[in-house]
Amino acid sequence: MRIGIFGGTFDPPHLGHLILAAEATSQLKLDLLLWVLTPDPPHKQDQQLTPIDIRYELVALSLKDDPSFVMSRVDLDRPGPHYTLDTVMLIKNEYPNAEIFYLIGGDSLHDYPNWHKPSELLAELDGLGVMRRPGDQVDMSLLETQVPGISTKVFFVEAPLLEIASHQIRRRIRQGRPFRYYILPVVYQKILEKGYYSEVGY
Repeated sequence: MRIGIFGGTFDPPHLGHLILAAEATSQLKLDLLLWVLTPDPPHKQDQQLTPIDIRYELVALSLKDDPSFVMSRVDLDRPGPHYTLDTVMLIKNEYPNAEIFYLIGGDSLHDYPNWHKPSELLAELDGLGVMRRPGDQVDMSLLETQVPGISTKVFFVEAPLLEIASHQIRRRIRQGRPFRYYILPVVYQKILEKGYYSEVGY
């Protein structure tokens, strides 16, 4: 099996996430894409996140009609902060014979040498699926000097440029502006029904 890992806070999950996930699944020939909801990301310690149960509910709704997308609880059932290396090791234990591809954005690839134990993480992965925006330039020779071997494990995923961000959707909801076409209808209905994101606390 070829398994992808797509991590994020997904606050809320939107069409950009789903399109990127579908492109990565197709281009990397993945059998399964695990969506890993991150409750306590080390790089967002200063940000207030929507309660995890709300984000979990909305991601699960987003994935329910696609059998190749699976919700993973790997980071939800253990204390944080959650580092990618630990997440990957736990998933490898769950799928011992699978090839593992970790999905990141082009901006994250630039920053990869500063990640927690980047060489150890690279050794555990069969590939880094890099979701690159059109026109994005990456200096692979520089990265190779910082993390030897990375150039053989990077697989670029070409995806359309979508200027949709979760924080913009949250702001739109709080301001009473239109947001229904940024997310799946089932997620839109749930947000309206429950009043999610309508207060500053979200």
